Amino acid sequence: MTVPSISITMTGSGGSGVMTAGNLLLEAAGRAGWFGMMTRSAGPQIRGGEAAAMLRLSSEPVLAHQDRYDILLGIDWKNADRFAAEIPLDGDSLIVGPGEAPAIFAEAAGQQFQLDLPKIAKSVSGGRPNMVALGVAAAIVGLPEEAVAQVIDKALGRKGADAVSAGMESVRAGIEAARALPRFDSLAVNTEAETTSQEARWNISGNEACGLGAVRGGVRFVAAYPITPATEVLEWLAPALPKLGGALVQAEDELASVTQIIGGSFGGTPSLTATSGPGLALMMESIGLAVASETPIVVIDVMRGGPSTGIPTKSEQSDLNIALYGLHGDAPHLVLAPLTIGDCVFTTQWSVVLAEKLQTAAIVLSDQALGQTRAIIPKQQDVGMVAEREVPETLDESYQRYANTESGISPMSIPGQVGGQYCADGLAHTLTGLPSSKADDHHLQMDKRLHKLTNYEFSSHWAEIEGSDDAEVAVLTWGSSYGAASEAIATMQTEGKKVRLIAMRLLSPAQPEKLADSLRGISKVLVVEQSHSGQFYRYLRAQYDIDAEVRSMAVPGPLAIRPSDILKTLSEWS
Repeated sequence: MTVPSISITMTGSGGSGVMTAGNLLLEAAGRAGWFGMMTRSAGPQIRGGEAAAMLRLSSEPVLAHQDRYDILLGIDWKNADRFAAEIPLDGDSLIVGPGEAPAIFAEAAGQQFQLDLPKIAKSVSGGRPNMVALGVAAAIVGLPEEAVAQVIDKALGRKGADAVSAGMESVRAGIEAARALPRFDSLAVNTEAETTSQEARWNISGNEACGLGAVRGGVRFVAAYPITPATEVLEWLAPALPKLGGALVQAEDELASVTQIIGGSFGGTPSLTATSGPGLALMMESIGLAVASETPIVVIDVMRGGPSTGIPTKSEQSDLNIALYGLHGDAPHLVLAPLTIGDCVFTTQWSVVLAEKLQTAAIVLSDQALGQTRAIIPKQQDVGMVAEREVPETLDESYQRYANTESGISPMSIPGQVGGQYCADGLAHTLTGLPSSKADDHHLQMDKRLHKLTNYEFSSHWAEIEGSDDAEVAVLTWGSSYGAASEAIATMQTEGKKVRLIAMRLLSPAQPEKLADSLRGISKVLVVEQSHSGQFYRYLRAQYDIDAEVRSMAVPGPLAIRPSDILKTLSEWS
């Protein structure tokens, strides 16, 4: 039978190749004309340990997982029960795998079929259990064999014809085993509504999308230290930058990373680093240096569960406070957050443009749920925004690097320009940059740095607004929580309910007038976020006068917020 979307999870122990199988299944779905997404879950082990690839395949672009999974496919069941809270099953769910599944799954699912995938793989010369699993999954979800063959050829072609042959034989063995299951009925995605060609779809992760947005915006120098879950941003940028005349340097630590990009930017090159919460904490002093010296930089923070080492492989939106308030002193800067995997391209690109235009630091708050999720999405068109830094047209002895202009933005000379020399450090300074402890100098420069941000027109990019114009109830959210909120709102609208969704992309500086306008007519506001203490809710209460009844839905990680969670909260608030 055909369905709008299918949700399937594949699990296995370390080395079983479950992530490879999941990625190939997703790519094959894209080649078949479907959309989809795959999130990955793993334990905190450096090597080995349990792993799960969680996919949703659909005829339309999807932003969040459903509230349940149709299929649980186990290459093996070692420690799979650790994912029980992440893989909700019900009476309509199907389990397939070797032997008995863990009781917590078996008791929830409606059907369970035993297939010994490792044993089936041994029947094929050079066979692999994960390729058998790929075949089983393809048969169950109704993927055409041709699409699977294309991705096998692409993935294994460099290993030679024998590897491709063994891979396809394993896939076919899996397909045959699935078709031999009692009462087998594939759940093909309904693609009748498909309107986009394969060329109009991308297979991309949020981390890769951030990298693309960075180079589209003009970034040509990156310095960074690897950290989970941000490393893939750097892995994508490392080969991409040299093709554009840029470079990436792996620094010895996060402190070196941020100071190196300050130096790169001081030299005239748009510069960026990527990290996660622990690294961002180490960078705070130097980000303050960028603010004080008005040197544009971009810092991508792919958030994970905290505090301290926390849960490196799971997502949370709990770095908001440190991004907003972590700099010591009064240090106005930009904080932005992409809403979807596709939006990682735009928001990072926009952040580079804003940092260069406003000569300040921009912190981009992605997270593990966006960064390490891979999806088939519509192609993201280049909006054409490229960083432009204001530089002096002429230079003479009267040049003042920190002149108090009407906009608050002072032309920034580039090293080597005759007459453009100035002192750029973290001390309070005069109009020319000379250190000064005078109150007048300090106050003037603080006013200048604040003024250039608060008076800038950020246009409609500050947020995405969906739903009914005449709604009385609104959901207010940010970042990756947008996906579940958007699907919840869509469900309510199909039921004839009037509700509005406001997802903020620009978090700082605050936009009180814009938010007030977007909440016009609203009497109830539900604030949705993935944090324990309600950081976003408390920030809103501190910075905005919201003329409505406001409630907080703050859910800490590592479990994702699901559309049903939001629907339930709204239904109980009546």
